[in-house]
Amino acid sequence: MFIFHVDANSAFLSWSAIHALEQGHPIDFREIPSVVGGDQKQRRGIVLAKSIPAKRYGIRTGDTLAEARSLCPDLTVVSPSYKLYVRCSDALFQLLSEYSPVVQRYSIDECFLDYSQGKFSLDPLQAGLEIKRRVREELGFTVNVGLSCNKLLAKMGSELKKPDRFHTLFPDEIEEKLWPLPVEELFMVGRATKRKLYRLNIRTIGELANTPQSLLTETFKSHGALIHQYANGIDASRVVPGKTLLQKSVGNSTTIAFDVCAAKEAYLVLLSLCERVAMRLRSMDGMAQVVSVSLKTSEFVRYQQQHMLPSPVDETKEIFQAAKNIFDALWRQEPIRHIGIHLSELVPNDFYQLTFLDPKDREKEQRLDKTVDALRARYGDLSLVRSCFINSGIKPLQGGVNEGDYPMMSSQL
Repeated sequence: MFIFHVDANSAFLSWSAIHALEQGHPIDFREIPSVVGGDQKQRRGIVLAKSIPAKRYGIRTGDTLAEARSLCPDLTVVSPSYKLYVRCSDALFQLLSEYSPVVQRYSIDECFLDYSQGKFSLDPLQAGLEIKRRVREELGFTVNVGLSCNKLLAKMGSELKKPDRFHTLFPDEIEEKLWPLPVEELFMVGRATKRKLYRLNIRTIGELANTPQSLLTETFKSHGALIHQYANGIDASRVVPGKTLLQKSVGNSTTIAFDVCAAKEAYLVLLSLCERVAMRLRSMDGMAQVVSVSLKTSEFVRYQQQHMLPSPVDETKEIFQAAKNIFDALWRQEPIRHIGIHLSELVPNDFYQLTFLDPKDREKEQRLDKTVDALRARYGDLSLVRSCFINSGIKPLQGGVNEGDYPMMSSQL
């Protein structure tokens, strides 16, 4: 079996740069310190993507534009355009569809391709090199291409060295190419998992692969078995053909007009964020299994934590309860100026199967959420407001484009 993973390099910035050049702009944004972000005149604008020159200044994705400008006063800020990004993503999907009938649109900037289905004139190595060349020459941006026998290794292969590279990562190459990498570079090893692995003196993917699985499951439960399999290159998931774009995560955040010092006020801000992000999740016909909450204090200290739920959810009530629990664990009674929530590990709701872990009133909550969504879509966001917001001083967030309306770059197999 031969599986390709094709990942656009610095997708948002590259696509914005190409569009600007086509419109006659004299400078390639990829070659100067630049970022894709919100309106820099607003306090809540954040960095969605950055150029390599901007990265050298220490600018990170998720920084506020004010923070980015403090690091690089001459920074160029490019407004995001989701419609443009979808067009570029569509062009990549169409090109890849010439090589196989089995192409899975995995996120806005990456696809999997099963090169085992059908008869092809090129061998896999030739096809990978040709795909990389054609994207650069015909579409104007670069991609990394990974080739292996399963999706996990193909994805890890495409991450080995960037940009504009083609890598193979087959089982007989794991020890040489994969195992020496830092453990945090393994798919599904996030910051919290990394910290725990470091405490176990596991710092490379190879050390993780050779750790007894029983020790990992004792520490990480079922997640320990999963990352142990991934470290050994084991993955049985298949390429699911389809051009439908399901974002890999959805999020929303807000910078508050005043410093929040009371838990009750913070809960209301968090509830408002949960309502918006849950509504967007349901509009995508998606469900999420990971809830993440981020805080920034009045002293600009950041805190972030995520939690994996027993099963995927799309109900506002369940998402808020998970977010509230995370907030309680994070908050250190410091004044808060910024709160954000993100949902990840999304799955289509038509593939979801009920489990014994589901709340008993799940169907009732889902019907209620859909009714509220329909009323707000027809009569406006403020046509139906929770009583807890009345006379609270906290206004529910309304619709419109902000930094949370763009898909994050995280991924899942």
